[in-house]
Amino acid sequence: MPISADRRPTYRGAIIGAGGIARNAHIPAFLQGSGVRERIAIVALVDAAPDVTPLPELAVPLLRSADDLAALGPIDFIDICTPTASHLDLTVWGLEHGYHVVCEKPVAVTGAEAERVAAAARAAGRVVMPCHQYRFNPAWLKVRQWLREGRIGRWYLADFTVHRQFADPGSRPDARPWRGTAGSSRGGVLLDHGTHLIYQLLDVAGDPAGVRAWTGRLLHQEYDVEDTAGVLLEYPDRLATIFLTWAASHRENRMEFVGEAGRIAWVGGELRLDAPGQRERLDYTRELDKASYWRWFASLFQEFVAALDRGEGAAFLDDISRVAGVLERAYAAAGSVAPEHPTPVPA
Repeated sequence: MPISADRRPTYRGAIIGAGGIARNAHIPAFLQGSGVRERIAIVALVDAAPDVTPLPELAVPLLRSADDLAALGPIDFIDICTPTASHLDLTVWGLEHGYHVVCEKPVAVTGAEAERVAAAARAAGRVVMPCHQYRFNPAWLKVRQWLREGRIGRWYLADFTVHRQFADPGSRPDARPWRGTAGSSRGGVLLDHGTHLIYQLLDVAGDPAGVRAWTGRLLHQEYDVEDTAGVLLEYPDRLATIFLTWAASHRENRMEFVGEAGRIAWVGGELRLDAPGQRERLDYTRELDKASYWRWFASLFQEFVAALDRGEGAAFLDDISRVAGVLERAYAAAGSVAPEHPTPVPA
């Protein structure tokens, strides 16, 4: 039953992992996001790394183990900001301890893992939300609006390209990025950035009939995961292509939708619409700067709060499952199984 506006609770949460994504995106969103800061109270930060220090803007205890949360009184949710290899175990651990869960992407990498999360969420009666924050990228919202309005007619070809020179180093720019190590990341650029593009395409195209893929390591031999990947999502009447690399000469994002009546293109910070009788150019450079990413998370966390108010998270579980299914099919098509889940480590 929905909660009335005058009885809305404040949800108490703990952040697990004090790396770059927590410091630069999650925490600013919790503290500054409209509709979030009024409803969320972060009461603890958990990180066992010996060099982690408390955050001045977050006046909460720094705990070394998630098991220590029990001493802080009732906690409604945990926010998992740790490397990918720990996502599945921490999510299930949180659910088994009665917490709702927000988790960085991907939550699951195979259909079996997604079902494990869903079973644990149903058993606990708790919500699990994946951090699919690119849905709230303002340029992407405009693309979706134009597609929904039929501005280019029926679209039949989509092409997404992401160029990076290396894996994001996170908060440790002087060390080998954890995203380049299978023990922490479980996979390379396909799992890391590709997850975002997969759920974006699923939102506008639905589940693909076929998935083809190639993965390889072209430049970064110090990584033990792929630094480059290509994926084809096949549909009866359209095709979507994804190309991702950490081996480029420069940083660039490109996106294009080709339709029977025109074209939508996103190059750098500019979004373009070209169709008979209509031509638009919109500059999203400022909104796409990394300093603005926290705003996307604020919108995501608004949805999380709304789901907690409703007590309903089935759509999130379906989202996790669909993305995991495409990831599993892509790695299999590339000639390997989906990245193996590592041996669990204590929270």
